Amino acid sequence: MKRVVSRFHVESDAKQGNTLTLGFISDLHNGNYRDWLSSLSGVDAILVAGDILDRHRAGVESASGFIQDAPEIAPVFLSLGNHETRSEEWKDFRNVVKKSRVRILDDQYIDFKGLIIGGLTSREKESHRLAPELVPDMKRFVDDMASHPGFKILMCHHPEYYDVCVRGHGIDLTLAGHAHGGQVQLFGQGLYAPGQGLFPKYTHGFYDGNHLLVNRGVTNSTWAPRWWNPCELILLTVMY
Repeated sequence: MKRVVSRFHVESDAKQGNTLTLGFISDLHNGNYRDWLSSLSGVDAILVAGDILDRHRAGVESASGFIQDAPEIAPVFLSLGNHETRSEEWKDFRNVVKKSRVRILDDQYIDFKGLIIGGLTSREKESHRLAPELVPDMKRFVDDMASHPGFKILMCHHPEYYDVCVRGHGIDLTLAGHAHGGQVQLFGQGLYAPGQGLFPKYTHGFYDGNHLLVNRGVTNSTWAPRWWNPCELILLTVMY
């Protein structure tokens, strides 16, 4: 499986001379992470935008290794995707994470060196469906985070949530995954993504004037092959 390290950068409108490099990971799915560790050397923080587990396969060995090894490189912040919120193993694994040096951001945000970093938790109720009755609470959380001064980065595993409750609410940058790069890329267009269906709108890279950044995912978690769509780790430079 081909792997790439992609580099992106964003700048705050109110720059004060600060620069951080963030390692951005999504969709580990309890898969191999060790080959990526050297690429994270020197980052200031590691942001994991959901699906560190794989609810379709038993076991948490690789995910457990990641939460032990990654904090040796930099502080790690984890938001929750659908594989966490729907996994039978998440309750026990969450207790393991809480005893580690990984910080879970479950509808929470923190100030990290002047960056406001938050995590909006998955609201899947059934397969690939957002629970619409929870959207008002999602918007309230986003608005509360947006009210704080500073450059605001929101981890939101589902890019399809962006139009529903993030766009236009004062978040500077949203980091998402879940789409697996569209699984197959044809002329830059993804073929299918969970939550978006055929020919998805959001699969990889920047969207909406650099306010949304979608990661292809660091592993291939499905039986379907990935064509013209490498697994990806993102190094994000933030100037603020």
